[in-house]
Amino acid sequence: PLASTTPFLWPIKTVYPNVGAILPFKRIVAYYGNFKSKGMGILGEYPPDIVLAKLASTSEMWAVADPTTPVIPAIHYIVTVAQGAAGEDGRYVLRHLDKVDLALEMAQKLNGIVFLDVQVGQSTLEYELPQLEKYLKMPQVHLAIDPEFSMKFGDRPGTVIGTFDAADINYAAAYLAGLVRDNQLPPKILIMHRFTQAMITNYKKIAPLPEVQIVIDMDGFGSKAKKYGTYNNVVAPEPVQFTGIKLFYKNDVRPPADGLLSPAEVLKLTPAPIYIQYQ
Repeated sequence: PLASTTPFLWPIKTVYPNVGAILPFKRIVAYYGNFKSKGMGILGEYPPDIVLAKLASTSEMWAVADPTTPVIPAIHYIVTVAQGAAGEDGRYVLRHLDKVDLALEMAQKLNGIVFLDVQVGQSTLEYELPQLEKYLKMPQVHLAIDPEFSMKFGDRPGTVIGTFDAADINYAAAYLAGLVRDNQLPPKILIMHRFTQAMITNYKKIAPLPEVQIVIDMDGFGSKAKKYGTYNNVVAPEPVQFTGIKLFYKNDVRPPADGLLSPAEVLKLTPAPIYIQYQ
């Protein structure tokens, strides 16, 4: 019955989630980065208290821009970082599990949620996700995977744009669904970043589940016109289920880019992004 009473919220032809789902009933406003790097996003640029103050005020700005959709803040922490060196295990990643507790503490202060973001490098989701299992079993912890740094063909991370296939994404979704069922958890959210067609292949085979809500997050930076173009050409035609957009405090402002998209400008997009990420 809820599906029919909230038609404006609900995308067509998609699975209806289990009880406790966040989307599309709330909009997520997330701050992204790695606490050990000033260059990867806002989480590493400021001390935690300043990050939280900024996130609280940004969340309020979104609540005002769209009063029909409550906002839930999120800390989006890159826990597994692709790197140019092979590392001890030859997988071209560094794992920063030591700072997950900080992400959890920060989110708790705003009654928010946490996303753990995985860049697999030359590793695999099958190898990396089980290492995060104790955190992914927590009801407030969700998952993001980044095709840009998935080096299926032996390239060094950062030299070419990587890719995930539907099979990879369905593996991640099934893995999360298993945790949800085994631990009686509310549905998980699975985010994929995307700014080119080739970053995700066989999208029609990606299968949202009652236990897992899927978000395709438009990850390109640049001018407002360029961001609209990427969203409309890459994300909107293949949304899978829900959509998001990343806003860059630096790269969207640096010329020739012409400034950060405002909430009102983002809300003009169709489908309207339900996940908003600031880097």
